[in-house]
Amino acid sequence: MTYRMPSFSVRRQAGIALLALTAALSLAGCGRNGEEKRAAAVLSEPAPPPAPMQAASGYAGGADMRMRSAEAATDESRNSQDTPLQRFLAVRQELNVEVPADQLADAWGKVRDLCGTLKCELLSSSLLRETPQQPGNAMLEMRVEPADVEKLLGGLAGVASVVSHTTTSEDKTAEVIDVEARIRNRTEFRDSLRAMLRDTVTKRTMTDLLAIQRTLSDTQAELDAIATQRKVLAQQTSKQHIQIQFTARRALVSGGDGYSPMRNALRNAGSVLSESVGSLITFIAAVLPWLLLVVLPLGWLARVLWRRRRAS
Repeated sequence: MTYRMPSFSVRRQAGIALLALTAALSLAGCGRNGEEKRAAAVLSEPAPPPAPMQAASGYAGGADMRMRSAEAATDESRNSQDTPLQRFLAVRQELNVEVPADQLADAWGKVRDLCGTLKCELLSSSLLRETPQQPGNAMLEMRVEPADVEKLLGGLAGVASVVSHTTTSEDKTAEVIDVEARIRNRTEFRDSLRAMLRDTVTKRTMTDLLAIQRTLSDTQAELDAIATQRKVLAQQTSKQHIQIQFTARRALVSGGDGYSPMRNALRNAGSVLSESVGSLITFIAAVLPWLLLVVLPLGWLARVLWRRRRAS
């Protein structure tokens, strides 16, 4: 069998076909690489925002809120290392003072008027004047700025004698930090819900909008309650709570050996006599009805029987 070499035209056609096949394979590879790049770009894009229903059910406060809380906690920890921690103390002072019985109302009024001239908030006041049955007393309860506490106590020392003075303080720092952190978190969550309601690009159903609105209303109510709690803490820590109890000063009489039974008896004779007369009147009033109903009939019967016996 004899082998013949292909002619030049045949070899040329085979070369052209080979070049065409190579170019086709190259174009296919480039197209595949472009598709892979586009897919990678799509995967690298950020995930779309969650659906409104998921946000209304709490998803909006999920990963984003946790990331923000973590970042805020990191920033706060760094700041706490750089700056000293501010302490919030609730200071309370209780004083018992004595004044002469005839000056009690006047001293109480002067201290109350002094509170009106300072950065002082009068919470409650009471006055009980002296009577024959009970001694007089008075009370004032106030919240005072720390800068004006010394002025108030100085004015009190001018009209009364301090018998006891007690000062207590309660650390509210942890409670204040917790409340402020909750206010920040709830504020961010509320703002994100408002942004979703203002968004006109994303298409949402009426159910989704109602769910967002309901969650926004609940979040705002919770934020108002926390803000009120923060105001109460601010009042407790920015002002000192001062309570003053006024009592009448008692006069102590002493002489000789310190105690005289005769002098004590003479001093109490009037009250003892009045109590005895009162007891006698009470006894007569209690016995008189029985005297009329029982003793008089029995006496009349005894007299009749005695007369009959004497006549016989």
